[in-house]
Amino acid sequence: MAANSAAVQPGRVRILKEASKSAGQNMGPVVYWMFRDQRVRDNWALIHAVEQAHKANVPVAVAFNLFDQFLGAKARQLGFMLRGLRQLHRDLEETHQIPFFLFRGNAEDTIPNFVSECGASLLVTDFSPLREVRKCKEEICKRVSDFVTIHEVDAHNVVPLWAASEKLEYSARTIRSKINKKLPEYLIEFPMLQPPVTKWVGTSRLIDWDSLIDEVLRKGAEVPEIDWCEPGEKAAMEVLMGSKNGFLTKRLKGYSSDRNNPLKPRGLSGLSPYLHFGQISAQRCALEARSIRKLCPEAVDAFVEELIVRRELADNFCFYQPHYDSLQGAWEWARKTLMDHAFDKREHIYTKEQLEKAQTADPLWNASQLEMVYYGKMHGFMRMYWAKKILEWTRGPEEALEISIYLNNKYEIDGRDPNGYVGCMWSVCGVHDQGWKERPIFGKIRYMNYAGCKRKFDVDGYIAYVKRLGETKKRKAESLLGRKAKELCTY
Repeated sequence: MAANSAAVQPGRVRILKEASKSAGQNMGPVVYWMFRDQRVRDNWALIHAVEQAHKANVPVAVAFNLFDQFLGAKARQLGFMLRGLRQLHRDLEETHQIPFFLFRGNAEDTIPNFVSECGASLLVTDFSPLREVRKCKEEICKRVSDFVTIHEVDAHNVVPLWAASEKLEYSARTIRSKINKKLPEYLIEFPMLQPPVTKWVGTSRLIDWDSLIDEVLRKGAEVPEIDWCEPGEKAAMEVLMGSKNGFLTKRLKGYSSDRNNPLKPRGLSGLSPYLHFGQISAQRCALEARSIRKLCPEAVDAFVEELIVRRELADNFCFYQPHYDSLQGAWEWARKTLMDHAFDKREHIYTKEQLEKAQTADPLWNASQLEMVYYGKMHGFMRMYWAKKILEWTRGPEEALEISIYLNNKYEIDGRDPNGYVGCMWSVCGVHDQGWKERPIFGKIRYMNYAGCKRKFDVDGYIAYVKRLGETKKRKAESLLGRKAKELCTY
């Protein structure tokens, strides 16, 4: 069921809970529980919340809940997210006069409590297909008063997930035409975010961002922050459109030829951390890319395919396949072929600890694992090889999938994302792929090997590149320790 709205297309909004009508009941404020789309600009969920507040002549606020643990996120991911949220907080309150509330704990407790405390009549939330978030929303629907309506807005996908398809799609081929058919309706320019017409009564609580970030960095120090990617909306737009090194302004031309070369990381857009945390809108990226298509049609088409079709296919899989991170979620042919070969003899068997420490006999695989550990981002081409080798070197497909998801979520800056789950499922379980020539261990799952990589790119050059990354990281860590030691000596 879709909510009626003017600025936001009705098909982008779903009603999760309809309030019971009560005679004489005054309309309370609107609260937007922000989760996946952490931005002020180009945010359909925020636009919808503000518009609904305007219609009812009530105030609007944004609430964010920091989970104590979300799928194993460490300093790398949480530091990036919180630094972006600190900027968002300032922008919301100073530029748009919308208060921002930060809560900690379980959202199924904190969000209903806040809704009750402020007497809100409408709770707006953005969309995520991940089961933990969906379960949380189901619980919130039960816990809020019957006089509260809950709207869910797909502010992440260009074509809303439920508008693109009502079922689990088999591959990019089956969803592409459905998405392309809807693009004229949904790939449109965003309206301006209007200022609230009614001021929020009371003040939002003081947030000590410095202490919060320090605490998160300390607790998650096992996986430290990265320094090549600056967080926040402004930095995201600089990566997309910057005059110095923007993807669309300076690097687009080489995208078609360079994006599959692990020795050319700058050939990629560099937008995935921002897209994952919602610090930039995929729709904004698509609009800007489309506006310059005539300059580099092949590159823009390849970029839009990844940005819209492949990303939205991943959301489709995680939403319509409840077992999106297990062997049960594979197609029947893939499950059968993997189980037929589950007990095939392996040349090497490595433990999770050995794999995490890059202690294998394959220097190329070790380099790919270390690129992820050092840099927070493994090149997409290498990620396929990396996951397929885990299938070859573990005791069975279930263990291979579990380890690949664990490592991806722990070290990738954009881990815990539908793209990450689907990437592992594609590599290990053949999801969104087809059957290939049968061979030991892999069965009919697509095979990749060292020799194939050597034909594609300079393997030794890639290994040397990752080694340099490690040396740079070590020097920076030693320098930081030295500075801290000096500071301690001055006290």
